[in-house]
Amino acid sequence: MEDAGSDFIRVGMLGDLRDRGHMVIGTPSGAVLIIADGDDILALDNRCPHMGFPLHRGSIQDGILTCHWHHARFDVRSGSTFDLWADDVPLRAVRVVDGEVWVAATPAPRDEAAHWQRRLHDGLAHNISLVIGKAVLGAIAAGVPPMEIVRDALLYGATHRERWGAGLTTLTALADILPVLDADDRYLALFHGIAAVADDCEGQPPRIDTEPLGADVSFDTLARWFRHWVRVRHRTGAERTLRTALVAGATPQWLAAVTLTAVTDRYFADGGHALDFLDKAFAAIDLVGWQHANALLPSVVPVLTAALGREEMDSWRHPVDLVALAERALRGVAELLRAARTLRGSWREHAVLGRAVLGDDPEVVLQALLDALQEGASSADVARSVALAAALRIAHFGTSNDHSDWDSAHHTFSYANAAFGLIMRATGDGADVEIEALCVRAAFHGALAVYLDRYLNVPPARLPLGDLRAHTPAKLRRRFLDACDRQHQVAEAARIVASHLAAGHQPADFIAVLGHALLREDAGFHMVQNLQAGVRQYLAWQGDPEAAPILIAAARYLAAHSPTPRTRHQTAQVARRLMRGGAVHEDASEAEF
Repeated sequence: MEDAGSDFIRVGMLGDLRDRGHMVIGTPSGAVLIIADGDDILALDNRCPHMGFPLHRGSIQDGILTCHWHHARFDVRSGSTFDLWADDVPLRAVRVVDGEVWVAATPAPRDEAAHWQRRLHDGLAHNISLVIGKAVLGAIAAGVPPMEIVRDALLYGATHRERWGAGLTTLTALADILPVLDADDRYLALFHGIAAVADDCEGQPPRIDTEPLGADVSFDTLARWFRHWVRVRHRTGAERTLRTALVAGATPQWLAAVTLTAVTDRYFADGGHALDFLDKAFAAIDLVGWQHANALLPSVVPVLTAALGREEMDSWRHPVDLVALAERALRGVAELLRAARTLRGSWREHAVLGRAVLGDDPEVVLQALLDALQEGASSADVARSVALAAALRIAHFGTSNDHSDWDSAHHTFSYANAAFGLIMRATGDGADVEIEALCVRAAFHGALAVYLDRYLNVPPARLPLGDLRAHTPAKLRRRFLDACDRQHQVAEAARIVASHLAAGHQPADFIAVLGHALLREDAGFHMVQNLQAGVRQYLAWQGDPEAAPILIAAARYLAAHSPTPRTRHQTAQVARRLMRGGAVHEDASEAEF
């Protein structure tokens, strides 16, 4: 008697299969369902690709196999699903030899990377978080680099929504902190970020791109035009000007300077979001490559043209006209920068200036910034000090304030973090003094926002000293995660961070803990923004103990917003379990196969 070959496994007699309608056998790669449907003998994996339910417990009618758990339906001849929230069932080759049915020991081969990248697109297009989770895991297992997954999702988000939004910001922020996360948490970061893009794009019209201008226009003219179009809220004019600059080969530094100048023509635009979205757009391009700048950067133009500046708000005009104070202070900045250029690199008073920005007199605050520039501080130095001050507002945030006031302090910190990032980009080597003077406005506006937040520190929460007793990093990790499992643990969270740093443990270990704690939660984009800003600002201090309050601030904000229902984390874990071969529905009868 012949057999079907070493790569096939005997199922049974063809007559028995036809009498029974189907059989299930075990193989090294999982249980297989063999079906007699009319004249055809078909074989599919017996595991529903949606949630792992045994398909032999479903039903077949008119060539359609229906899983009875969530009603996923499949074409039995191709394995293809009719329901995109499920997935295609892998097929097995079947041979009939001398009246015996044999089935392939392994599924038919497929391009796993291409399959999972296509499924990622399905998850994005239909906002199906379980599909996104499985697609991310499948793509990683197939060898797709994480940044390629991020690229695909960013480009999807930029083209399937009219403008840059919270979803793209969330994904970019999480991708930015991937290197500091534990290995197991990197999947969660990708999952949360991509799911946020899907949420943001659902029900949105696709983006309709404009073309660049046809003429050859100088960069000076393009810079002037872009600023004008943003100021007068002419979206199309600003976008076509920006695309012209991109096609003409504008440098990242030029692009950063021009867009930063335009957005800071308005004070603290959109409560800080406009500047942060611009910063994240540049960060996204860094992550996926500048060859994609033309697809990503124009998506932020509608944010800039529609943004409302705080010069239009009463709080910035009365009882003190902060806009008028800033305009007077900024008039002589170009000359200060020009005169102090020979002193660059020697200024080291970041922490002193940061504490000065916390002052109660806005004129004194602005003068402290001017004095720093005169003493050789660069625009980026000043921006870093303002970011420290904004972090200190969160570190000292009084928990007797209304809970929504956390976001007031957060918006200033995320703005200051973005100002630092954009100023760093725009004022590198060889930056024109006049351009740098325009860019440093972002730091001055941030300092005034810190001033307006002063009431959030009345009374101020004290910075904890930390417990100097020997606690292992593992014990402190457990304590922090336990604290985030309960409400009203802001002070405890701060003590744990302070104890970790006081004990001399590696800050990187606790940054990873903060990331893990964040990714357990149904974190909104503010929570993600805050941690990314905290990590970036802390790392900018390169281990200086003066930066400890930045990590304390990040921990306090995270604890104040934890715990959440953690529904998205549950979905991520279900996806992980399914991709490892487990079944959410465990069928005891499978043991017989």
